[in-house]
Amino acid sequence: MLSQKLRECGVVGAGGAGFPTYVKAQSQVEYVIANGAECEPLIHKDAELMKHFAADIVAGMQSMMEATGARTGKFGVKTKNADSIEAVQRHLDPGRMELVTLGDFYPSGDEYELVYSATGRLIPPAGIPLQVGCVVNNVETLYNVSRALQGTPVTEKFLSVCGAVKEPKSFWAPVGTPFRELVAAAGGATTPEFGMFVSGIMMGTLTFDADDVVTKTTGGLIVLPRDHYLMTRRTRSQHEMNQIGKSACDQCSYCTEFCPRYLLGYEVVPHKVMRSLGFTTTGADIWNQWSELCCACGLCTLYACPEDLYPKEACDQGKHDRRAAGLKFVQEKPVEVHPMKEYRRVPLSQLRRRLQVEEYERETPFAEVRLHPTQVRIKMKQHAGEAAAPCVVEGNRVKKGQVVGQVEDSKLGAHVHASIDGTVRQATSEDVEIVA
Repeated sequence: MLSQKLRECGVVGAGGAGFPTYVKAQSQVEYVIANGAECEPLIHKDAELMKHFAADIVAGMQSMMEATGARTGKFGVKTKNADSIEAVQRHLDPGRMELVTLGDFYPSGDEYELVYSATGRLIPPAGIPLQVGCVVNNVETLYNVSRALQGTPVTEKFLSVCGAVKEPKSFWAPVGTPFRELVAAAGGATTPEFGMFVSGIMMGTLTFDADDVVTKTTGGLIVLPRDHYLMTRRTRSQHEMNQIGKSACDQCSYCTEFCPRYLLGYEVVPHKVMRSLGFTTTGADIWNQWSELCCACGLCTLYACPEDLYPKEACDQGKHDRRAAGLKFVQEKPVEVHPMKEYRRVPLSQLRRRLQVEEYERETPFAEVRLHPTQVRIKMKQHAGEAAAPCVVEGNRVKKGQVVGQVEDSKLGAHVHASIDGTVRQATSEDVEIVA
């Protein structure tokens, strides 16, 4: 049974969310949609994966279609990735699978956007694709599905290393590999002081810790100089962001007018959320309700706002505060696509210029790099749901592919596996360290 194999092999959403794939394989739907849109600026690993491993990806889609009873498979790929489209098309079952070509816009890979583009259906507010008869999987997840059918667990991650590095490229890296080894594999940084955006500038995280490690959801590293505009933006504290917003927001509403979810018909209204920062000491709950359906794509903060304020971060805080207070917003209005939606799309080229990263836009070709880290750190929480519990102890010898962390069958989660042969140096509730 596919779902059991996916659970045993620790397959989770490789696109970022890390939702355990075995749950999706247990559902019954009309459509299985492959997400190959990849709209984060500078990262091109999904395009490279499709170009070089299309047969495995399509095989994974076929397996998911059989498991879920889907009658149609849809493959979302950007028109600009002609080589990827050609590679995938060679393996598609023309009777049951079809391509959905997408423009080079941000965020065309958002689940709500992709389902609408592929099927014309609108997911209910705060809902999931299953509610409109769809299952969506990242293309790397589908690759891992096909590998799981052969009994191969997730021990490697396909990723891009780009930005201020000498040799931008895409390659496989063992889960648990330190970031410093990824940067070295890309020829090293071109600047002595740098930070790393993990999995994307828009929705990823910023780190300066070269000892942090690859997980099942790491999409890549974007290396930028320490004095880059984006570093300054991201390293401000929440208090500073709120103070700037409180003093400078003039309610122009551009953040709302460009919001992808608002344009799809969901009641996400960032400019009203900004009011909760201090236009009044009462009513914060009222203003913050407009944050609840925000997908945190970051377009309002990093593109739409003419004053470089932080509406996305205000929405993040609003969602946190409402959940802490036990409040839940339910959209009453029907979801209807905004008539200006198609005219307010944000091209990636324009977004890169706004982010001041156009100089770093380069191909990241797949390279047969074989990393052999002397040690790895396997995190127990690399997925949605419960963290895995270590099932090895210090001194144990382990083999690549061996389970080192387990989740109880009754709980949502995913097992984690050793990514190298070696000896367990440390096993805690946080991670398992293995020395080669």
